[in-house]
Amino acid sequence: MSKLPNITSSIFSVMSQLANEHSAINLSQGFPNFPEDERLIQICERIIRENIHQYTPMAGLPSLLEKIANQTLKQYGRKVNTTTEILITAGATQGVFTAINTFVNQGDEVLILDPSYDSYEPSVLVAGGRPVRVSLNDDYTPNFNRIENAITAKTKMIVINNPHNPTGRIWTENDFEALETILEKHQQVLILGDEVYEYITFSQPHISFNSRAKLASKTIIASSFGKSLHVTGWKVGYLIASEKLMNEMKKVHQFLVFSVNSFSQHAISAYLEVVDFNEVSKMYQRKRDLFQNLIKKSRFEVMPCDGTYFQVVNYNAISSKNDIDFAKELIINHGVASIPISVFYNDATDRKMLRFCFAKTDETLIAAAQKLCVI
Repeated sequence: MSKLPNITSSIFSVMSQLANEHSAINLSQGFPNFPEDERLIQICERIIRENIHQYTPMAGLPSLLEKIANQTLKQYGRKVNTTTEILITAGATQGVFTAINTFVNQGDEVLILDPSYDSYEPSVLVAGGRPVRVSLNDDYTPNFNRIENAITAKTKMIVINNPHNPTGRIWTENDFEALETILEKHQQVLILGDEVYEYITFSQPHISFNSRAKLASKTIIASSFGKSLHVTGWKVGYLIASEKLMNEMKKVHQFLVFSVNSFSQHAISAYLEVVDFNEVSKMYQRKRDLFQNLIKKSRFEVMPCDGTYFQVVNYNAISSKNDIDFAKELIINHGVASIPISVFYNDATDRKMLRFCFAKTDETLIAAAQKLCVI
C-alpha cells in the first residue's frame, strides 16, 4: 500500500520534458544556467586533492558550522551555538523532511499556506500527519484570519515559506507581529520557516525567524547554500533551531543521511570567506529588473516580486485557457516554458498565473522575452 498514492510526476519534470521535446527556452525549473563564481571553481580545484573525502561529523563540518554561526550573527543578530543549534542537511528539502518527520505524529495537523512548494505535503503524509491547506490572499500575502481559524488542538506545525516560492512575496514586520499574537494563544504549534531564498530579496528587506526572539524556542529554520550560492546540484542546506528541538532532529538525521557530502562542505566553508551575500541579492535584482523591463511590452501583467528568482505574471488578457493548458501551449507554440501556479494549490486555484524563473543568463532572458512579447 502506497504512502503517497496521489503523487505522480512533478509539474517541474513534466514542463522540463515538454520543453526539451520542443526545444523551448526553459524558465520553468528553479535553477541557474549561468557559470559558478570563478573563485568557487578555484577553491574546488585547490582542495580536491586534500584529505577531505571521508565522513564529516554527523552535524556538519566544524568550520562550516562556525561560518554559519558568524553569518547568522552578522545578518540577523542571533547568536547560535555551533555544537547544539545547527545541522548541515542534504539540501533544504531533506531538512524540511527531517523537521516534519521528527515532530509530526499520526493524526497531527500541519498548516501549509497555498500556493505552496510541493515537498511539504508529502513530508507530512509520510509522517502520518494531516496537511491543512490555507490559502493566502489574492495578492499572495498571508491571511491571518484564515490561519487562526485553521488552528485546532491537533495542530502541531505551520510551514511558512519566506521569501515565497512560487510568488516572490516576502513577509513584513506587521505579518510577523500578527503571527506572534496568534501563536501566543497556541503554544503547542511549532514553526518550520523555509527561508531558502533569504539572500535573494530586493527593495523590501528579508525578516528572518532568526530575528524573532518571541518565536525562537518553537521555530526550525531551513536554509539553502544551493539557492544562496547558485549551486543547486550540490544539495547542501542547514537547519537552525533551539538545542531542545535540534536534539530530536539529529536523531532522525543520523539514520536518514548521517552526514552530508564532505567535499561540498569543505568547498562552501572556504568560499564563505570571500563571497558577499549582498552581491548575490544585487545580481538577482538586476536580472529581475531586466526581465520585468523586457516583458513590459508584452500582454502579460507583471505581478510584484519582492524576492526569490521567480516572476509571476497574469495572462488573463491573452487567453481564457486554464493555466496548465496555457503553459503547455506556451511551450509548444511559442517556445518558452513556465510553471502554472494552480499546481501549488490543493484545490487547483486557477487565477491565470504563470511562474517564470529569471535565474538565467541575460541572453536567455532576452531570447525568452522576445518570444513572450509577440504573443
